[in-house]
Amino acid sequence: MEKKEKTEKKMEMFANICVMLLALCTRAATAGPLKVDDDQDGGGADAISHSLALVQRLEALLLQGNGSDVTLRVETPNADEVKLIPAHALVLSLQSPVFQELLLTRNGSTLTLTESADCAAVFDKFVRYLYCGDVSLRLNHAMPLHQLASKYQVGALQQGVTRYMTQNLARDSPSGHVAGWYEYAVQAGDVVLRDGCLQYLAWNLSSVMQSGEWVGLSSQLLMSLLQRSDLVLQSEMELFAALEAWIVHNRPDGLTAENALRAMRYAMMPPRELFRLQTQSAVLARYQESVRDLLYMSYQFHSASPVHMAKFFDVNCSLFVPRNYLAPLWGSSWVISNPTRDDRSTSFQTQLGPSGHDASKRVTWNVLFSPRWLPLSMRPMYTETGAMQPTRVEGGRPRIIITPATSSADFAGVSFQKTVLVLAQQQGRLVVKHVYNFHQSTEENGDFLAEADLYRRSSEYLLDGSLLLHVMVKPLYQNLIATKN
Repeated sequence: MEKKEKTEKKMEMFANICVMLLALCTRAATAGPLKVDDDQDGGGADAISHSLALVQRLEALLLQGNGSDVTLRVETPNADEVKLIPAHALVLSLQSPVFQELLLTRNGSTLTLTESADCAAVFDKFVRYLYCGDVSLRLNHAMPLHQLASKYQVGALQQGVTRYMTQNLARDSPSGHVAGWYEYAVQAGDVVLRDGCLQYLAWNLSSVMQSGEWVGLSSQLLMSLLQRSDLVLQSEMELFAALEAWIVHNRPDGLTAENALRAMRYAMMPPRELFRLQTQSAVLARYQESVRDLLYMSYQFHSASPVHMAKFFDVNCSLFVPRNYLAPLWGSSWVISNPTRDDRSTSFQTQLGPSGHDASKRVTWNVLFSPRWLPLSMRPMYTETGAMQPTRVEGGRPRIIITPATSSADFAGVSFQKTVLVLAQQQGRLVVKHVYNFHQSTEENGDFLAEADLYRRSSEYLLDGSLLLHVMVKPLYQNLIATKN
């Protein structure tokens, strides 16, 4: 019997759909552009488009409530305010399978919905999207609209809000929003949003640590960041100071604090800084027993040759892997004016390695930027006259090559990973847009600046016509780092 009633309701709803769409289309046809398209035979094919007028009619239908056959009663737990929205069952059913099921099983002309306060506040925007296919967004609207789109299975809106959120991670907000969006994305299972938030936090960590958002990070998000090698920050000391502030503010349980402190890379701190921490840090004094072994290994790392140390100790762990440090000893900023014009070069010095045994040794690096380099596999070898083609031709792509100015016996056992940070302007702020890792040339990545339109003056990759990069060299002791299969 219940199945029969559902079938009857579906047939009635379908009939209503036909009647309403016919009426709307008839009214919309009173105005609209006439488009002429070329068909395959070369003749002109006329096409009448009244889609804009149809959307306007649907919007008017929502605003005026004409022909409304259902009232959405939006309630919020523990709140007296109730929102009533006249609507049309056929529109809701066409846009949302969840609404379709709810409307088939409802009793009476009112459908009661229970939503959180944030979702209830934007519910009228959500319903308007179902009628008109567009919605105006603000930062504080994004998450509740995403929740509603997910709950009522409106896939297009959910994807659109995800795209909006990933494109507005850099936008200023009073208390920060990226960490909150990350936590929501984990709960909602939105992998794209989750990974986008985590990457933004990792690549712009220095600015995040200086904001009020830092101390509000959950312990789970904090650990996810501390375990990454691609964090962009001034130094490991800067990260320790921020972690200390987080622990003091949040007062986590002992296990959480110990795990966070053990994720620090103490070997990347100079010995003098380690001594200072041990004598001045109240947090380290409280939990020193839990990290004593890491401090001991770090002091050994700084006092002996890393190659010699590896003969006696197993040190294949993240403790000895540098992050993306912006301090001068690890690399240099590079501002390339008019980056499409011609080749540019620069040079800088870094320490040979993070170990105290190598810290006093310097390596000079030469860097070449080519705006239109063409890979050898894509380059014709000879012209018609037999002359060699130039290595830089129109239609090529940007490339950076980083090489040492001299060779040295000290390089034995050391592998140098080159990293280039590409900065971009987003919502009036400079953020790290890309991080490229390679051995010698960005050609190894294959996608270096592939999406950057450097010829467009308004490109987000250009600041006053200049490309902003930060080039760094990360020394890895080969026999200390586990080989990846």
